[in-house]
Amino acid sequence: MGTVGKAISLLELFTVDEPALGLSDLARRSGFDKATTRRLLLALTGHGFVEQDAASRHYRLGAGLSRLARIREARFPFLQTAVPLVRDLAASTAETVHLSEFGVDKLVTVHVEHPAWANRVNIDIGQLLPLHSTASGIAYLAFARDETVKACLAGSLNAFTAHTLIEPAAISTSIGETRDRGYSICDQGFEEGVISVAAAIRAADGFALGTIAVAAPKARTTPAAIVERGLAVMAAAREISMRLNGDNLQTLRRQA
Repeated sequence: MGTVGKAISLLELFTVDEPALGLSDLARRSGFDKATTRRLLLALTGHGFVEQDAASRHYRLGAGLSRLARIREARFPFLQTAVPLVRDLAASTAETVHLSEFGVDKLVTVHVEHPAWANRVNIDIGQLLPLHSTASGIAYLAFARDETVKACLAGSLNAFTAHTLIEPAAISTSIGETRDRGYSICDQGFEEGVISVAAAIRAADGFALGTIAVAAPKARTTPAAIVERGLAVMAAAREISMRLNGDNLQTLRRQA
């Protein structure tokens, strides 16, 4: 791993639950020695990507990342476009609705709306979603480029629950069903007791760039609710796609 990769891997250790970490924790979790970790942190601090609390000496993500995110959002207003529709879907379903974008080999959760229920599905901003074992991932693969699908099926297909699909043939079947249906269904594939539906948000060329999903406890999800939510996420995804791409959106293409 090169220097840039090592620095980025440090940034990826910060989470919503652990937004600040000390040097020792960062070194231990990254697998780097303290000298290397300190050198990388100094470089990241110099560019505003991390900052150090003067009292605790812990590090946290810096404003430099926010600046880059705002530049990207100004040129490609994914959140600005999608969040109102995420909120509308959360209000109509009274369940957790989350928005994701593709990043390298997983989906990155970029926005979440949680319901008022005490018994609900909790998803964090920044949470990474595997492609093969989540409704969002299968929805993405249904309209992804062939090389993305092949790379996923050839990679590590970890079982997160007893219900996770880990056979490439079974995953391919699920992808095909999702493409035909327009939305995916994941029954406890990533977390026990959770059932989710998702649909792909597409770029102007028809390929997926992200997803919108509804996740709910299986205990209060009926077959009729699955269909209702599935149609709703499909409509929301199509509306987001149209708003992002306008008249440039091509006829929705099917991938083999």
